[in-house]
Amino acid sequence: MFQRLRPVLPALGLVIALAGTAYAQALEALSIVTQGGQRQSFQVEVARNDADRAQGLMYRRSMAPDRGMLFDFGRVEPVSMWMQNTYLSLDMLFVRQDGTIARIAANTEPLSTRTIPSGEPVLAVLELNAGTAAKLGIKPGDRIEHPLFKR
Repeated sequence: MFQRLRPVLPALGLVIALAGTAYAQALEALSIVTQGGQRQSFQVEVARNDADRAQGLMYRRSMAPDRGMLFDFGRVEPVSMWMQNTYLSLDMLFVRQDGTIARIAANTEPLSTRTIPSGEPVLAVLELNAGTAAKLGIKPGDRIEHPLFKR
């Protein structure tokens, strides 16, 4: 059986390499502007469908400091998040339709099934590495700039 697959293995390697490239291209620019005027830039993956939102950052062991994931819920409503199968501690920024941060759940507990509520209707949630919001002085009321919030 392995002999039959040998000609396919180089092609499979190419497909895997291209998939890695596509992943890098899937990143989108996002900025957070604090009320004091500081601008912080990130590259984020955007979860726009149920499957991507369900997967989130589960099973990942690391994330670069300038990366994150933006969950687009498609409508404004109260949401709850959780950390099941998520090994990274995260800061969750719950974001209103106008791009302002409503609430921050800082330093979430990895692998927890405890729900983390938005506290009010929101359009999106931005997940960053734990401690990022405190380190950069990001607070509720700060504004996120991304095309999602220009609808």
